[in-house]
Amino acid sequence: MQKLDKQFIKKVRRQDRFATRAITFGGLLVIASVIAILVLIVRVTLPLFQPASAEISHRFTLGSAHAPVLAVGMDNTQEVGFTLDNTGLFSFYNLANGKTFFSVAASAGKAKIQSIESNKNNVFALLWKDNSTTVSRVDFRSLYAENGERTIQPEVTRLGEYPPRSYPAPIKSMAVRAEEGRLTQVALLTDNRFQIDHEVVTTDIFDNEKKVTTSFLIAEELPGEITAFTLDEKGVALFAGTDTGSLLRWDLAENDSARRTDNVVAVPGDKGVTALAMVFGDISVAVGDADGGLATWSQVWTGAGQDRVKKLRKTHTLTSHQSQVARIIPTRRSKSLISLGADGRTHFDHMTSENHLLNLAPPLTMAGISGQGNGLIGLDANNTLTVWMIEASHPEISLKTLFGKVWYESYDKPEYVWQSSSGSDDFEAKFSLIPLLFGTIKGTLYAMLFAVPLAIFGAVYTSQFSNATFKKTIKPVVEILASIPSVVIGFLIALWLAPIVEKAILTVILGVVLLPLIFIGIMGVLRPFYKTPTLQNFCNGHEFLMLAPVILLAAAMAIGIAPTVEHLLFAGDFKQWLYSNLGMRYDQRNCIIIAFGLGIAVIPIIFSITEDAISNIPPSLTAASLALGASRWQTIWRVVLPSASPGIFAAIMIGFGRAVGETMIVLMATGNTPILDWSIFNGMRTLSANIAVEIPEAPMGGTLYRVLFLCASMLFALTFLVNTGAELVRERLRKKYGRY
Repeated sequence: MQKLDKQFIKKVRRQDRFATRAITFGGLLVIASVIAILVLIVRVTLPLFQPASAEISHRFTLGSAHAPVLAVGMDNTQEVGFTLDNTGLFSFYNLANGKTFFSVAASAGKAKIQSIESNKNNVFALLWKDNSTTVSRVDFRSLYAENGERTIQPEVTRLGEYPPRSYPAPIKSMAVRAEEGRLTQVALLTDNRFQIDHEVVTTDIFDNEKKVTTSFLIAEELPGEITAFTLDEKGVALFAGTDTGSLLRWDLAENDSARRTDNVVAVPGDKGVTALAMVFGDISVAVGDADGGLATWSQVWTGAGQDRVKKLRKTHTLTSHQSQVARIIPTRRSKSLISLGADGRTHFDHMTSENHLLNLAPPLTMAGISGQGNGLIGLDANNTLTVWMIEASHPEISLKTLFGKVWYESYDKPEYVWQSSSGSDDFEAKFSLIPLLFGTIKGTLYAMLFAVPLAIFGAVYTSQFSNATFKKTIKPVVEILASIPSVVIGFLIALWLAPIVEKAILTVILGVVLLPLIFIGIMGVLRPFYKTPTLQNFCNGHEFLMLAPVILLAAAMAIGIAPTVEHLLFAGDFKQWLYSNLGMRYDQRNCIIIAFGLGIAVIPIIFSITEDAISNIPPSLTAASLALGASRWQTIWRVVLPSASPGIFAAIMIGFGRAVGETMIVLMATGNTPILDWSIFNGMRTLSANIAVEIPEAPMGGTLYRVLFLCASMLFALTFLVNTGAELVRERLRKKYGRY
């Protein structure tokens, strides 16, 4: 017998050791898995904050006999580069070996070029010595041989032409835009006037073309001498800067006149504007000055009512040069800008984020950028062409664009905005996470305000007031609610509950107000009779039955008086009154719906943990309190709840974490509007719902893709901080009340 006992003890100990090791291994595996998930998420997020880099890929020197170069450029593959000299000759080079393989003249039989102006990178307006103008575009086609070898074939296309003509004064510089049957030429004359020429081609219903040509002068008194000017791509807006720092804008939409809309001081201290360029999208204009400053200006709405007009305002200030800005080159895929200083230094900046991406020190006399913005070609004073490969995958991301107010194009002021996509190619992506954080906190807060009182009061009643039979029935029923799929809850509240609440919103509000008032009133009436033995025996353990008629009475009164209240106080339409008087819109999927939906998901968790915490309090504590003459409610308030507070707090925090991470309910029932508004009558967008909404449209490795992983990292960090703080508070509560 003793031998059997020893063998049994050894077997039990062996099983204990095995169970201990298995549990330890499982716990460590869970921790390792969580850490691995966090590392994966963070690794995808980190490239958002990596600095831009530039690496020289090609460099060669042009021949000494080469004519003076006026412009340079290259294709998107960074295999072919070109130069445009003052004779109008486009020369194309194989960047790998620096050899010329193709040349074409911009216009045959022309004299030398007097001035040149480019837009869209590879579109050039050439002003010849005879005062004629041509607009040429450089394109690159990819050709594939039968063996799959690829070659790049350059093409030069003439988009428009103005014949030689006489002007009231000599021309200093020229800008031409050819866009959708409209050819606009703006010539800056030496007498500080603009000569405007329009050529519009229209087609009637019989496909007959009609050409209308207009010409006029802008001969206004200007605040200084024009030192730089530019046109938007459609040729309907003219911007000019003066040597006194003024920035002017004219509207050229009318073909026979120009209307000056703005005259602002862009550079204080009488410092001149030295360079202008339209940022991609034609909404903002980049302004470089004699002090090396670089900023962007946009037209924004100012004033109110009938006085509300659009005026130029400075929206972004970029990194300054050490010398005056000589030229600004916008990219064609983003809001990035290449700027050249008079000392030859080159800056690469992004407008929206105000990120200073690169600073290329080798002095350049001119530069060009590839269409995709990932390559830069520059020419220095020694006629050396250098090509840089630029790695700037996410220039629009910075801590300011993620967490600060940003002045976006077409906005009246800096704001927090999330808008990841649009139907326009020149869209300015908006990745502010503040509306998402706000929506997460807002939805969770309203859900907890609804769920916590019901769950805790229900747990207190079930454990302290109800009889054993009721407790054995109600607790499993409530816990079963936790197994309902969240998608089912979201479906029901979005498609069934939301329309009902929308039709009876005032009834719901009145019911919420009347229910506690009626309950308190009835309790006050019944209080003198409650001490009678008959009523106490009847109510003992069945007090909840008294709430049923209270709920029915409150609902009946709310339904009955709602039409009268709406007619007398809200002019017969409560939702319209909200908008007209309080400026609050009522959305069908709003915080009221979310409170119900998330509450249903959270209540079972809080209820179950709270009830267990209260039930585990030693009966001797409550018995001692009752023996000293305390009432049942005094015992609960002074003894039970403090003793169970660590468990109750843990239950609330677990419910909070459940609400924060919930996806399907908020995805289906919030409207997913990323706005900053505490109103209970509109929706929100949470971090988790944002990931679910945006991830199908996010290109792998793109900015949106990585920002969504950043949202996941923030959710992880938020739940980690909440759980860590909750554990610290719970431990303090346990030490404080554990002696009981």
